[in-house]
Order: sequence, then C-alpha cells, then structure tokens
Amino acid sequence: MVEPVASLYENGLERYKNGESAESLIPVFKEICDRSKKNATAWSSLAWLYLLVDKPQQALKAAQKGVKLDKNSPQGRVNLAIALLETETKGVREQIEIVQRVMAFSAEIRQELAENIEDGLTRKPNWASLIRVKNWLFT
Repeated sequence: MVEPVASLYENGLERYKNGESAESLIPVFKEICDRSKKNATAWSSLAWLYLLVDKPQQALKAAQKGVKLDKNSPQGRVNLAIALLETETKGVREQIEIVQRVMAFSAEIRQELAENIEDGLTRKPNWASLIRVKNWLFT
C-alpha cells in the first residue's frame, strides 16, 4: 500500500527533526513533490534540504516552485533568498523585504524563522548565505 502524502511528509519532517541527514531525506521529499506537485510546503522543504547539501541550482528550482505555489510563505521566501544568494541570481532584496514585512506583523512567524535559521546553522555551521539572511532579518 502506498503511504499517503500527508503522512509521508509528517514522517519525513519527524526524521529531519530527529537529526537524520538532509542527503538521506531528499529522496523522500522528492517523492512527496512528485506525488503532490502543488504542495508548496513540500517544495520549500526540498529546497532547504538541497541547500543543506550544497546543491544550490536544485534548491533554486524547488524554492521558486514553492514560492510560486504559496506567495505568502515566509520560510519559502527565506529559502528562495538563500538559493538566490548561492547561485548569484538577482532578486534577493525583494524576498528579504517581503519576509521583513510579514515578520513585522507576526511575532510567531518571526520566532519560527529564527528557530529555523538556528537549526540551519547547527546543521551547517558557517553557512555564509544563511548568516547574511539572518543579519538582514534580525539586526
């Protein structure tokens, strides 16, 4: 029996939170995206995983799909900004400004983004692009 996409996503997210490597989770999230092509959260998660394993071109494509599907996702826009930085593609400022506006209205989103950034820096210390985004958003 094929596992439903929602439980596959929750399982993958739980494995990530438990410290499983991004490399081993990429196939899981690729399958989710293949099975649920309009799942913005899954595309954003896949982009994050690609960023963690230094695959910025794949991350950029996944992040662009995620933001196209959900223009209101602050994490999706953060992932897109990082991918743009890492591929030296224009458009970073626009993404950062949108996230800053969203953060100004929601302390909860601000806190969630801060936690996600710290998680990224724990998994990939000295991640230059993420440090730049962190500085733009939180200083």
